[in-house]
This record gives sequence, structure tokens and C-alpha cells, in this order.
Amino acid sequence: MTALTLSTAAVPGLRADAIVIGVAKGSASKPGAPVVAPGAEAVDEAYDGRLAGVLETLGASGGEGEVTKLPAPAGFKAPLVVAVGLGAQPEKDAGYDTDALRRAAGVAARALAGTKKAAFALPVADAADAGAVAEGVLLGAYTFDAYKDRGKDAKNGKAPLGEAALLGGKPRDKAFKAAVERATAVAEELNRARDLINTPPNDLNPEAFAAIAQAAAKEHGIKVQVLDEKALTKGGYGGILGVGAGSASGPRLVKLSYTSSKAKKHLALVGKGITYDSGGISLKPAGHNETMKCDMSGAAAVFAAVVAAARLGLDVNVTGWLALAENMPSGSATRPGDVLRMYSGKTVEVLNTDAEGRLVLADALWAASQEKPDAIVDVATLTGAMMLALGSRTFGIMANDDAFRTAVHEAAEEVGEPAWPMPLPEHLRKGMDSATADIANMGERMGGGLVAGLFLREFVGEGITWAHLDIAGPAFNEGGPFGYTPKGGTGTAVRTLVRLAERAAAGDLA
Repeated sequence: MTALTLSTAAVPGLRADAIVIGVAKGSASKPGAPVVAPGAEAVDEAYDGRLAGVLETLGASGGEGEVTKLPAPAGFKAPLVVAVGLGAQPEKDAGYDTDALRRAAGVAARALAGTKKAAFALPVADAADAGAVAEGVLLGAYTFDAYKDRGKDAKNGKAPLGEAALLGGKPRDKAFKAAVERATAVAEELNRARDLINTPPNDLNPEAFAAIAQAAAKEHGIKVQVLDEKALTKGGYGGILGVGAGSASGPRLVKLSYTSSKAKKHLALVGKGITYDSGGISLKPAGHNETMKCDMSGAAAVFAAVVAAARLGLDVNVTGWLALAENMPSGSATRPGDVLRMYSGKTVEVLNTDAEGRLVLADALWAASQEKPDAIVDVATLTGAMMLALGSRTFGIMANDDAFRTAVHEAAEEVGEPAWPMPLPEHLRKGMDSATADIANMGERMGGGLVAGLFLREFVGEGITWAHLDIAGPAFNEGGPFGYTPKGGTGTAVRTLVRLAERAAAGDLA
């Protein structure tokens, strides 16, 4: 993990391998002309105030994600200046958007892979800006190379940026220090979630995931309970058992409990943890299963959020439920047409074994409901339909309470995670009526993401506020990296869940 420090050192004398500065797109009066952002005054002065012109000559425009490298001015200890685009210049007296700073820092950190130390002289007006830059650096510098040869003759890529000095901050200011400490805790846990998502399924089955959760819980003072096949059978968790029935790796339900003596609210988080999804007997076609190790992204997000809450010492009780199973076809697998008796006592006719996420979540939602939390949020890579609706970078939010859905959406916007509120149309519920069981696990094809949300709602305890995050789109990035988002597992929803926990601690859950 990249080391972070707050520094007040003068830029020219700072010993580093590179100085990162911000550059924005010019105003309407000077379209296309880049503008040097605050924080880079010393660099601009060393260029006799002509840095913007130099950057323009090199083709820089200040566009978001743009990186321009140039030699540092004479007299600087650092040999390189890296100008990173911030996008449109803000209106007069308005600061830069925190997520623009986060994205720029992430782009720069990734561009500086193989570098030992870089100084970030981006515009920092307050502690929130410092936290955003710190988070962007740590998330952008992420790499997953656990399965690559890292010997001295290896040619499998460069090591991540070693150290980042954040300029413009105030190392002795409590607010700045707290912002960087928060950014570090959240980013480190989000990157842990990314590691889990990227781990091949032959090494991350439900038992292995549970063991990792147990180790982290012990390290951070979190109470943990793991239900194996015997305990799940004794408890009547028919959904989790039904999904895991076809695999040689048995399912698990992991409960993580972080408690605070000052807590006045209890937030329950439920994550879908299908460590590999073949589709079961309803086998996925070729080309649709190569990345299905990511189907446990919801559980990874919940795990990371609970640990982050513990590391931050938030004054809220947070319980995480990880519903872990591997969905495989075999002679013992659940068949289309089978009926499962869920933990809630309801029966479900399984019409499609590839609609398995809602089955494990149903059991975990009912288990979470028994503790009567103030709110439940589930997170899942649940439906391809949500990807069709919202694309690959935005997750959908459904809820049984409009105010809470709005609160979740606000939390996502605050941390820079693209999300969109979605409805739960009552007329779609009828499509899941079954002649054999209480409910079927499939309904109308059109609006499939909303149908899945309606199914989950059936397993939320009466009177409990609940929201469902369908992260199928942004959970796994199959394209190139952008901003602070890498290729592969993204850790989406972790920051939204942490912000929700913070809001709950402040008495602002909805």
C-alpha cells in the first residue's frame, strides 16, 4: 500500500521523483486553453508564469483524466512535473469538486507506477479536499499481482507508487489529520475488497472467504459467527443450502458484528457472496461465465465496510451478513422446478437456478431482520437487467421507504459513487406467483432488476426500513482503468456503506 504523508515543504526543495499538479480547462472566453490550478504556484513561478502556455504547446487541455509529463524547472529537486487534468475550471470563488480531485489523484498515482515518491500539489482548500486526494492516491495506485512472477527478472508490470506527500495540507491540524486517516482506512479496506473480488474462485471458496473474515474480525475487535453446512441445515437456511447444494465447497453464512458503547442506531448490511456462479443447472452460455468470480462483490463490499467502521470507531452498531455459496451444476444441485423452504418459512419455487443471488440474500435478510435493526441495506451483483438499464458504471437503488432510498442516493453522491434510484412497481409482483409454492424466484422478463428487488422485499421483516443496491454494472470493470478505478474488481458500494454508517452515527440515517 502506498504510504501517505501530509507535508508543508516548499515544492522546489522537496526530494521526490515527481511533482503532481492540476490543470483545468479554461473558461468560455479562452476555450481550449489550459489553466494551472491552485497548488502549483511555485511550479508556475519557476516557469516565469508561462506554465499554462508550455502545457498547451505540449497538447494539454486540462480535460479530465489527461496526463502531461514535462521536465521540472531548474533548481527543483524533483526531476519531473506531472500535470493531471481536472476538467472544467470551477466558477469564481467555487472550489474544485472533491471527486474531481479524487479522480485526478487516482489517474496520477496510476501514471506514476514504478515511482518511489511523488509530491501531490493539487488544489486543497480544506480537510475534505485533502481526504479526497489521499483516497484517490490510494485507490488509483492499487494493483493486483498476487498471481504474477515478481522476481527481479519479471516483466509483469511496475510496482505501485511507493510514497505520496500531500502538499497544501496541515499536518498538525486535527481536521486534516483525521481526513487523511479516514481516507487511509476506507481505501485500504476497499482495496481489500478488490483483492477478494480478483482472487480466482479455486482459491476463494465460501470456506476460504469465511476464514479471511474471521482473521480480520479478530484483528479489529469485531465479533464473528460462521454457520457451516451443519448449522445452516439445523437452522433451516434453505436458500443458502439450495444454492450451494451442487458444489463440493459447502456454503457459509458469516455474521460480523461491530458494536460501539455510544451507538444509538443499528445498521445491518447484507452481501451476496457467490464465490463462483456457473448458473447451476441453468448453465450460463459460453462467454458469460469467465468473470463470475466477481459474483461475491456484494459480500466483499459489506465485509470491507464493517471493518472500516470498526477502524474508524464509528458510534453506530454495524452488523454484516455475508451469504456465501458456490453455484455449480452436479447430481446434487438444485433443479429448475425444485421448491426450497427458506429460513423465513416461506417456500420458493426455483424456476431458474441462475437467479440464485436472491435466494441466498433472502435467508440473510430474514436473519438480519430478527435483530430489528434501524435499517437494512443489501448489496449484490444481482441482475444483468440492471446493467441494461444503467450501464456499467452506475448501480441501482431500490427501497421500501422513499426517504431512505433518497438518503442512500445522497450518501453515494457524497462519496462519488454513481447511483440511481429505481422503483419497485407493485404490478410486477404478480409475475412471481407460483401454483406450487409461496413465491417463484423468477417473474416477468422485462424489468427483471425490479422484479429481483420485489422478491427480496418479501424477506425483509415487517416495519424494517430496507434498501437494495444492485451493483451488477460497476462491480467489475472489464475495460481499461479510469480515474481511481482499476481494471477488474472495483470495490463499488464500500464508500457508500461507510458513509451511511457515518450518517447513522450522526443520527441522520434517513
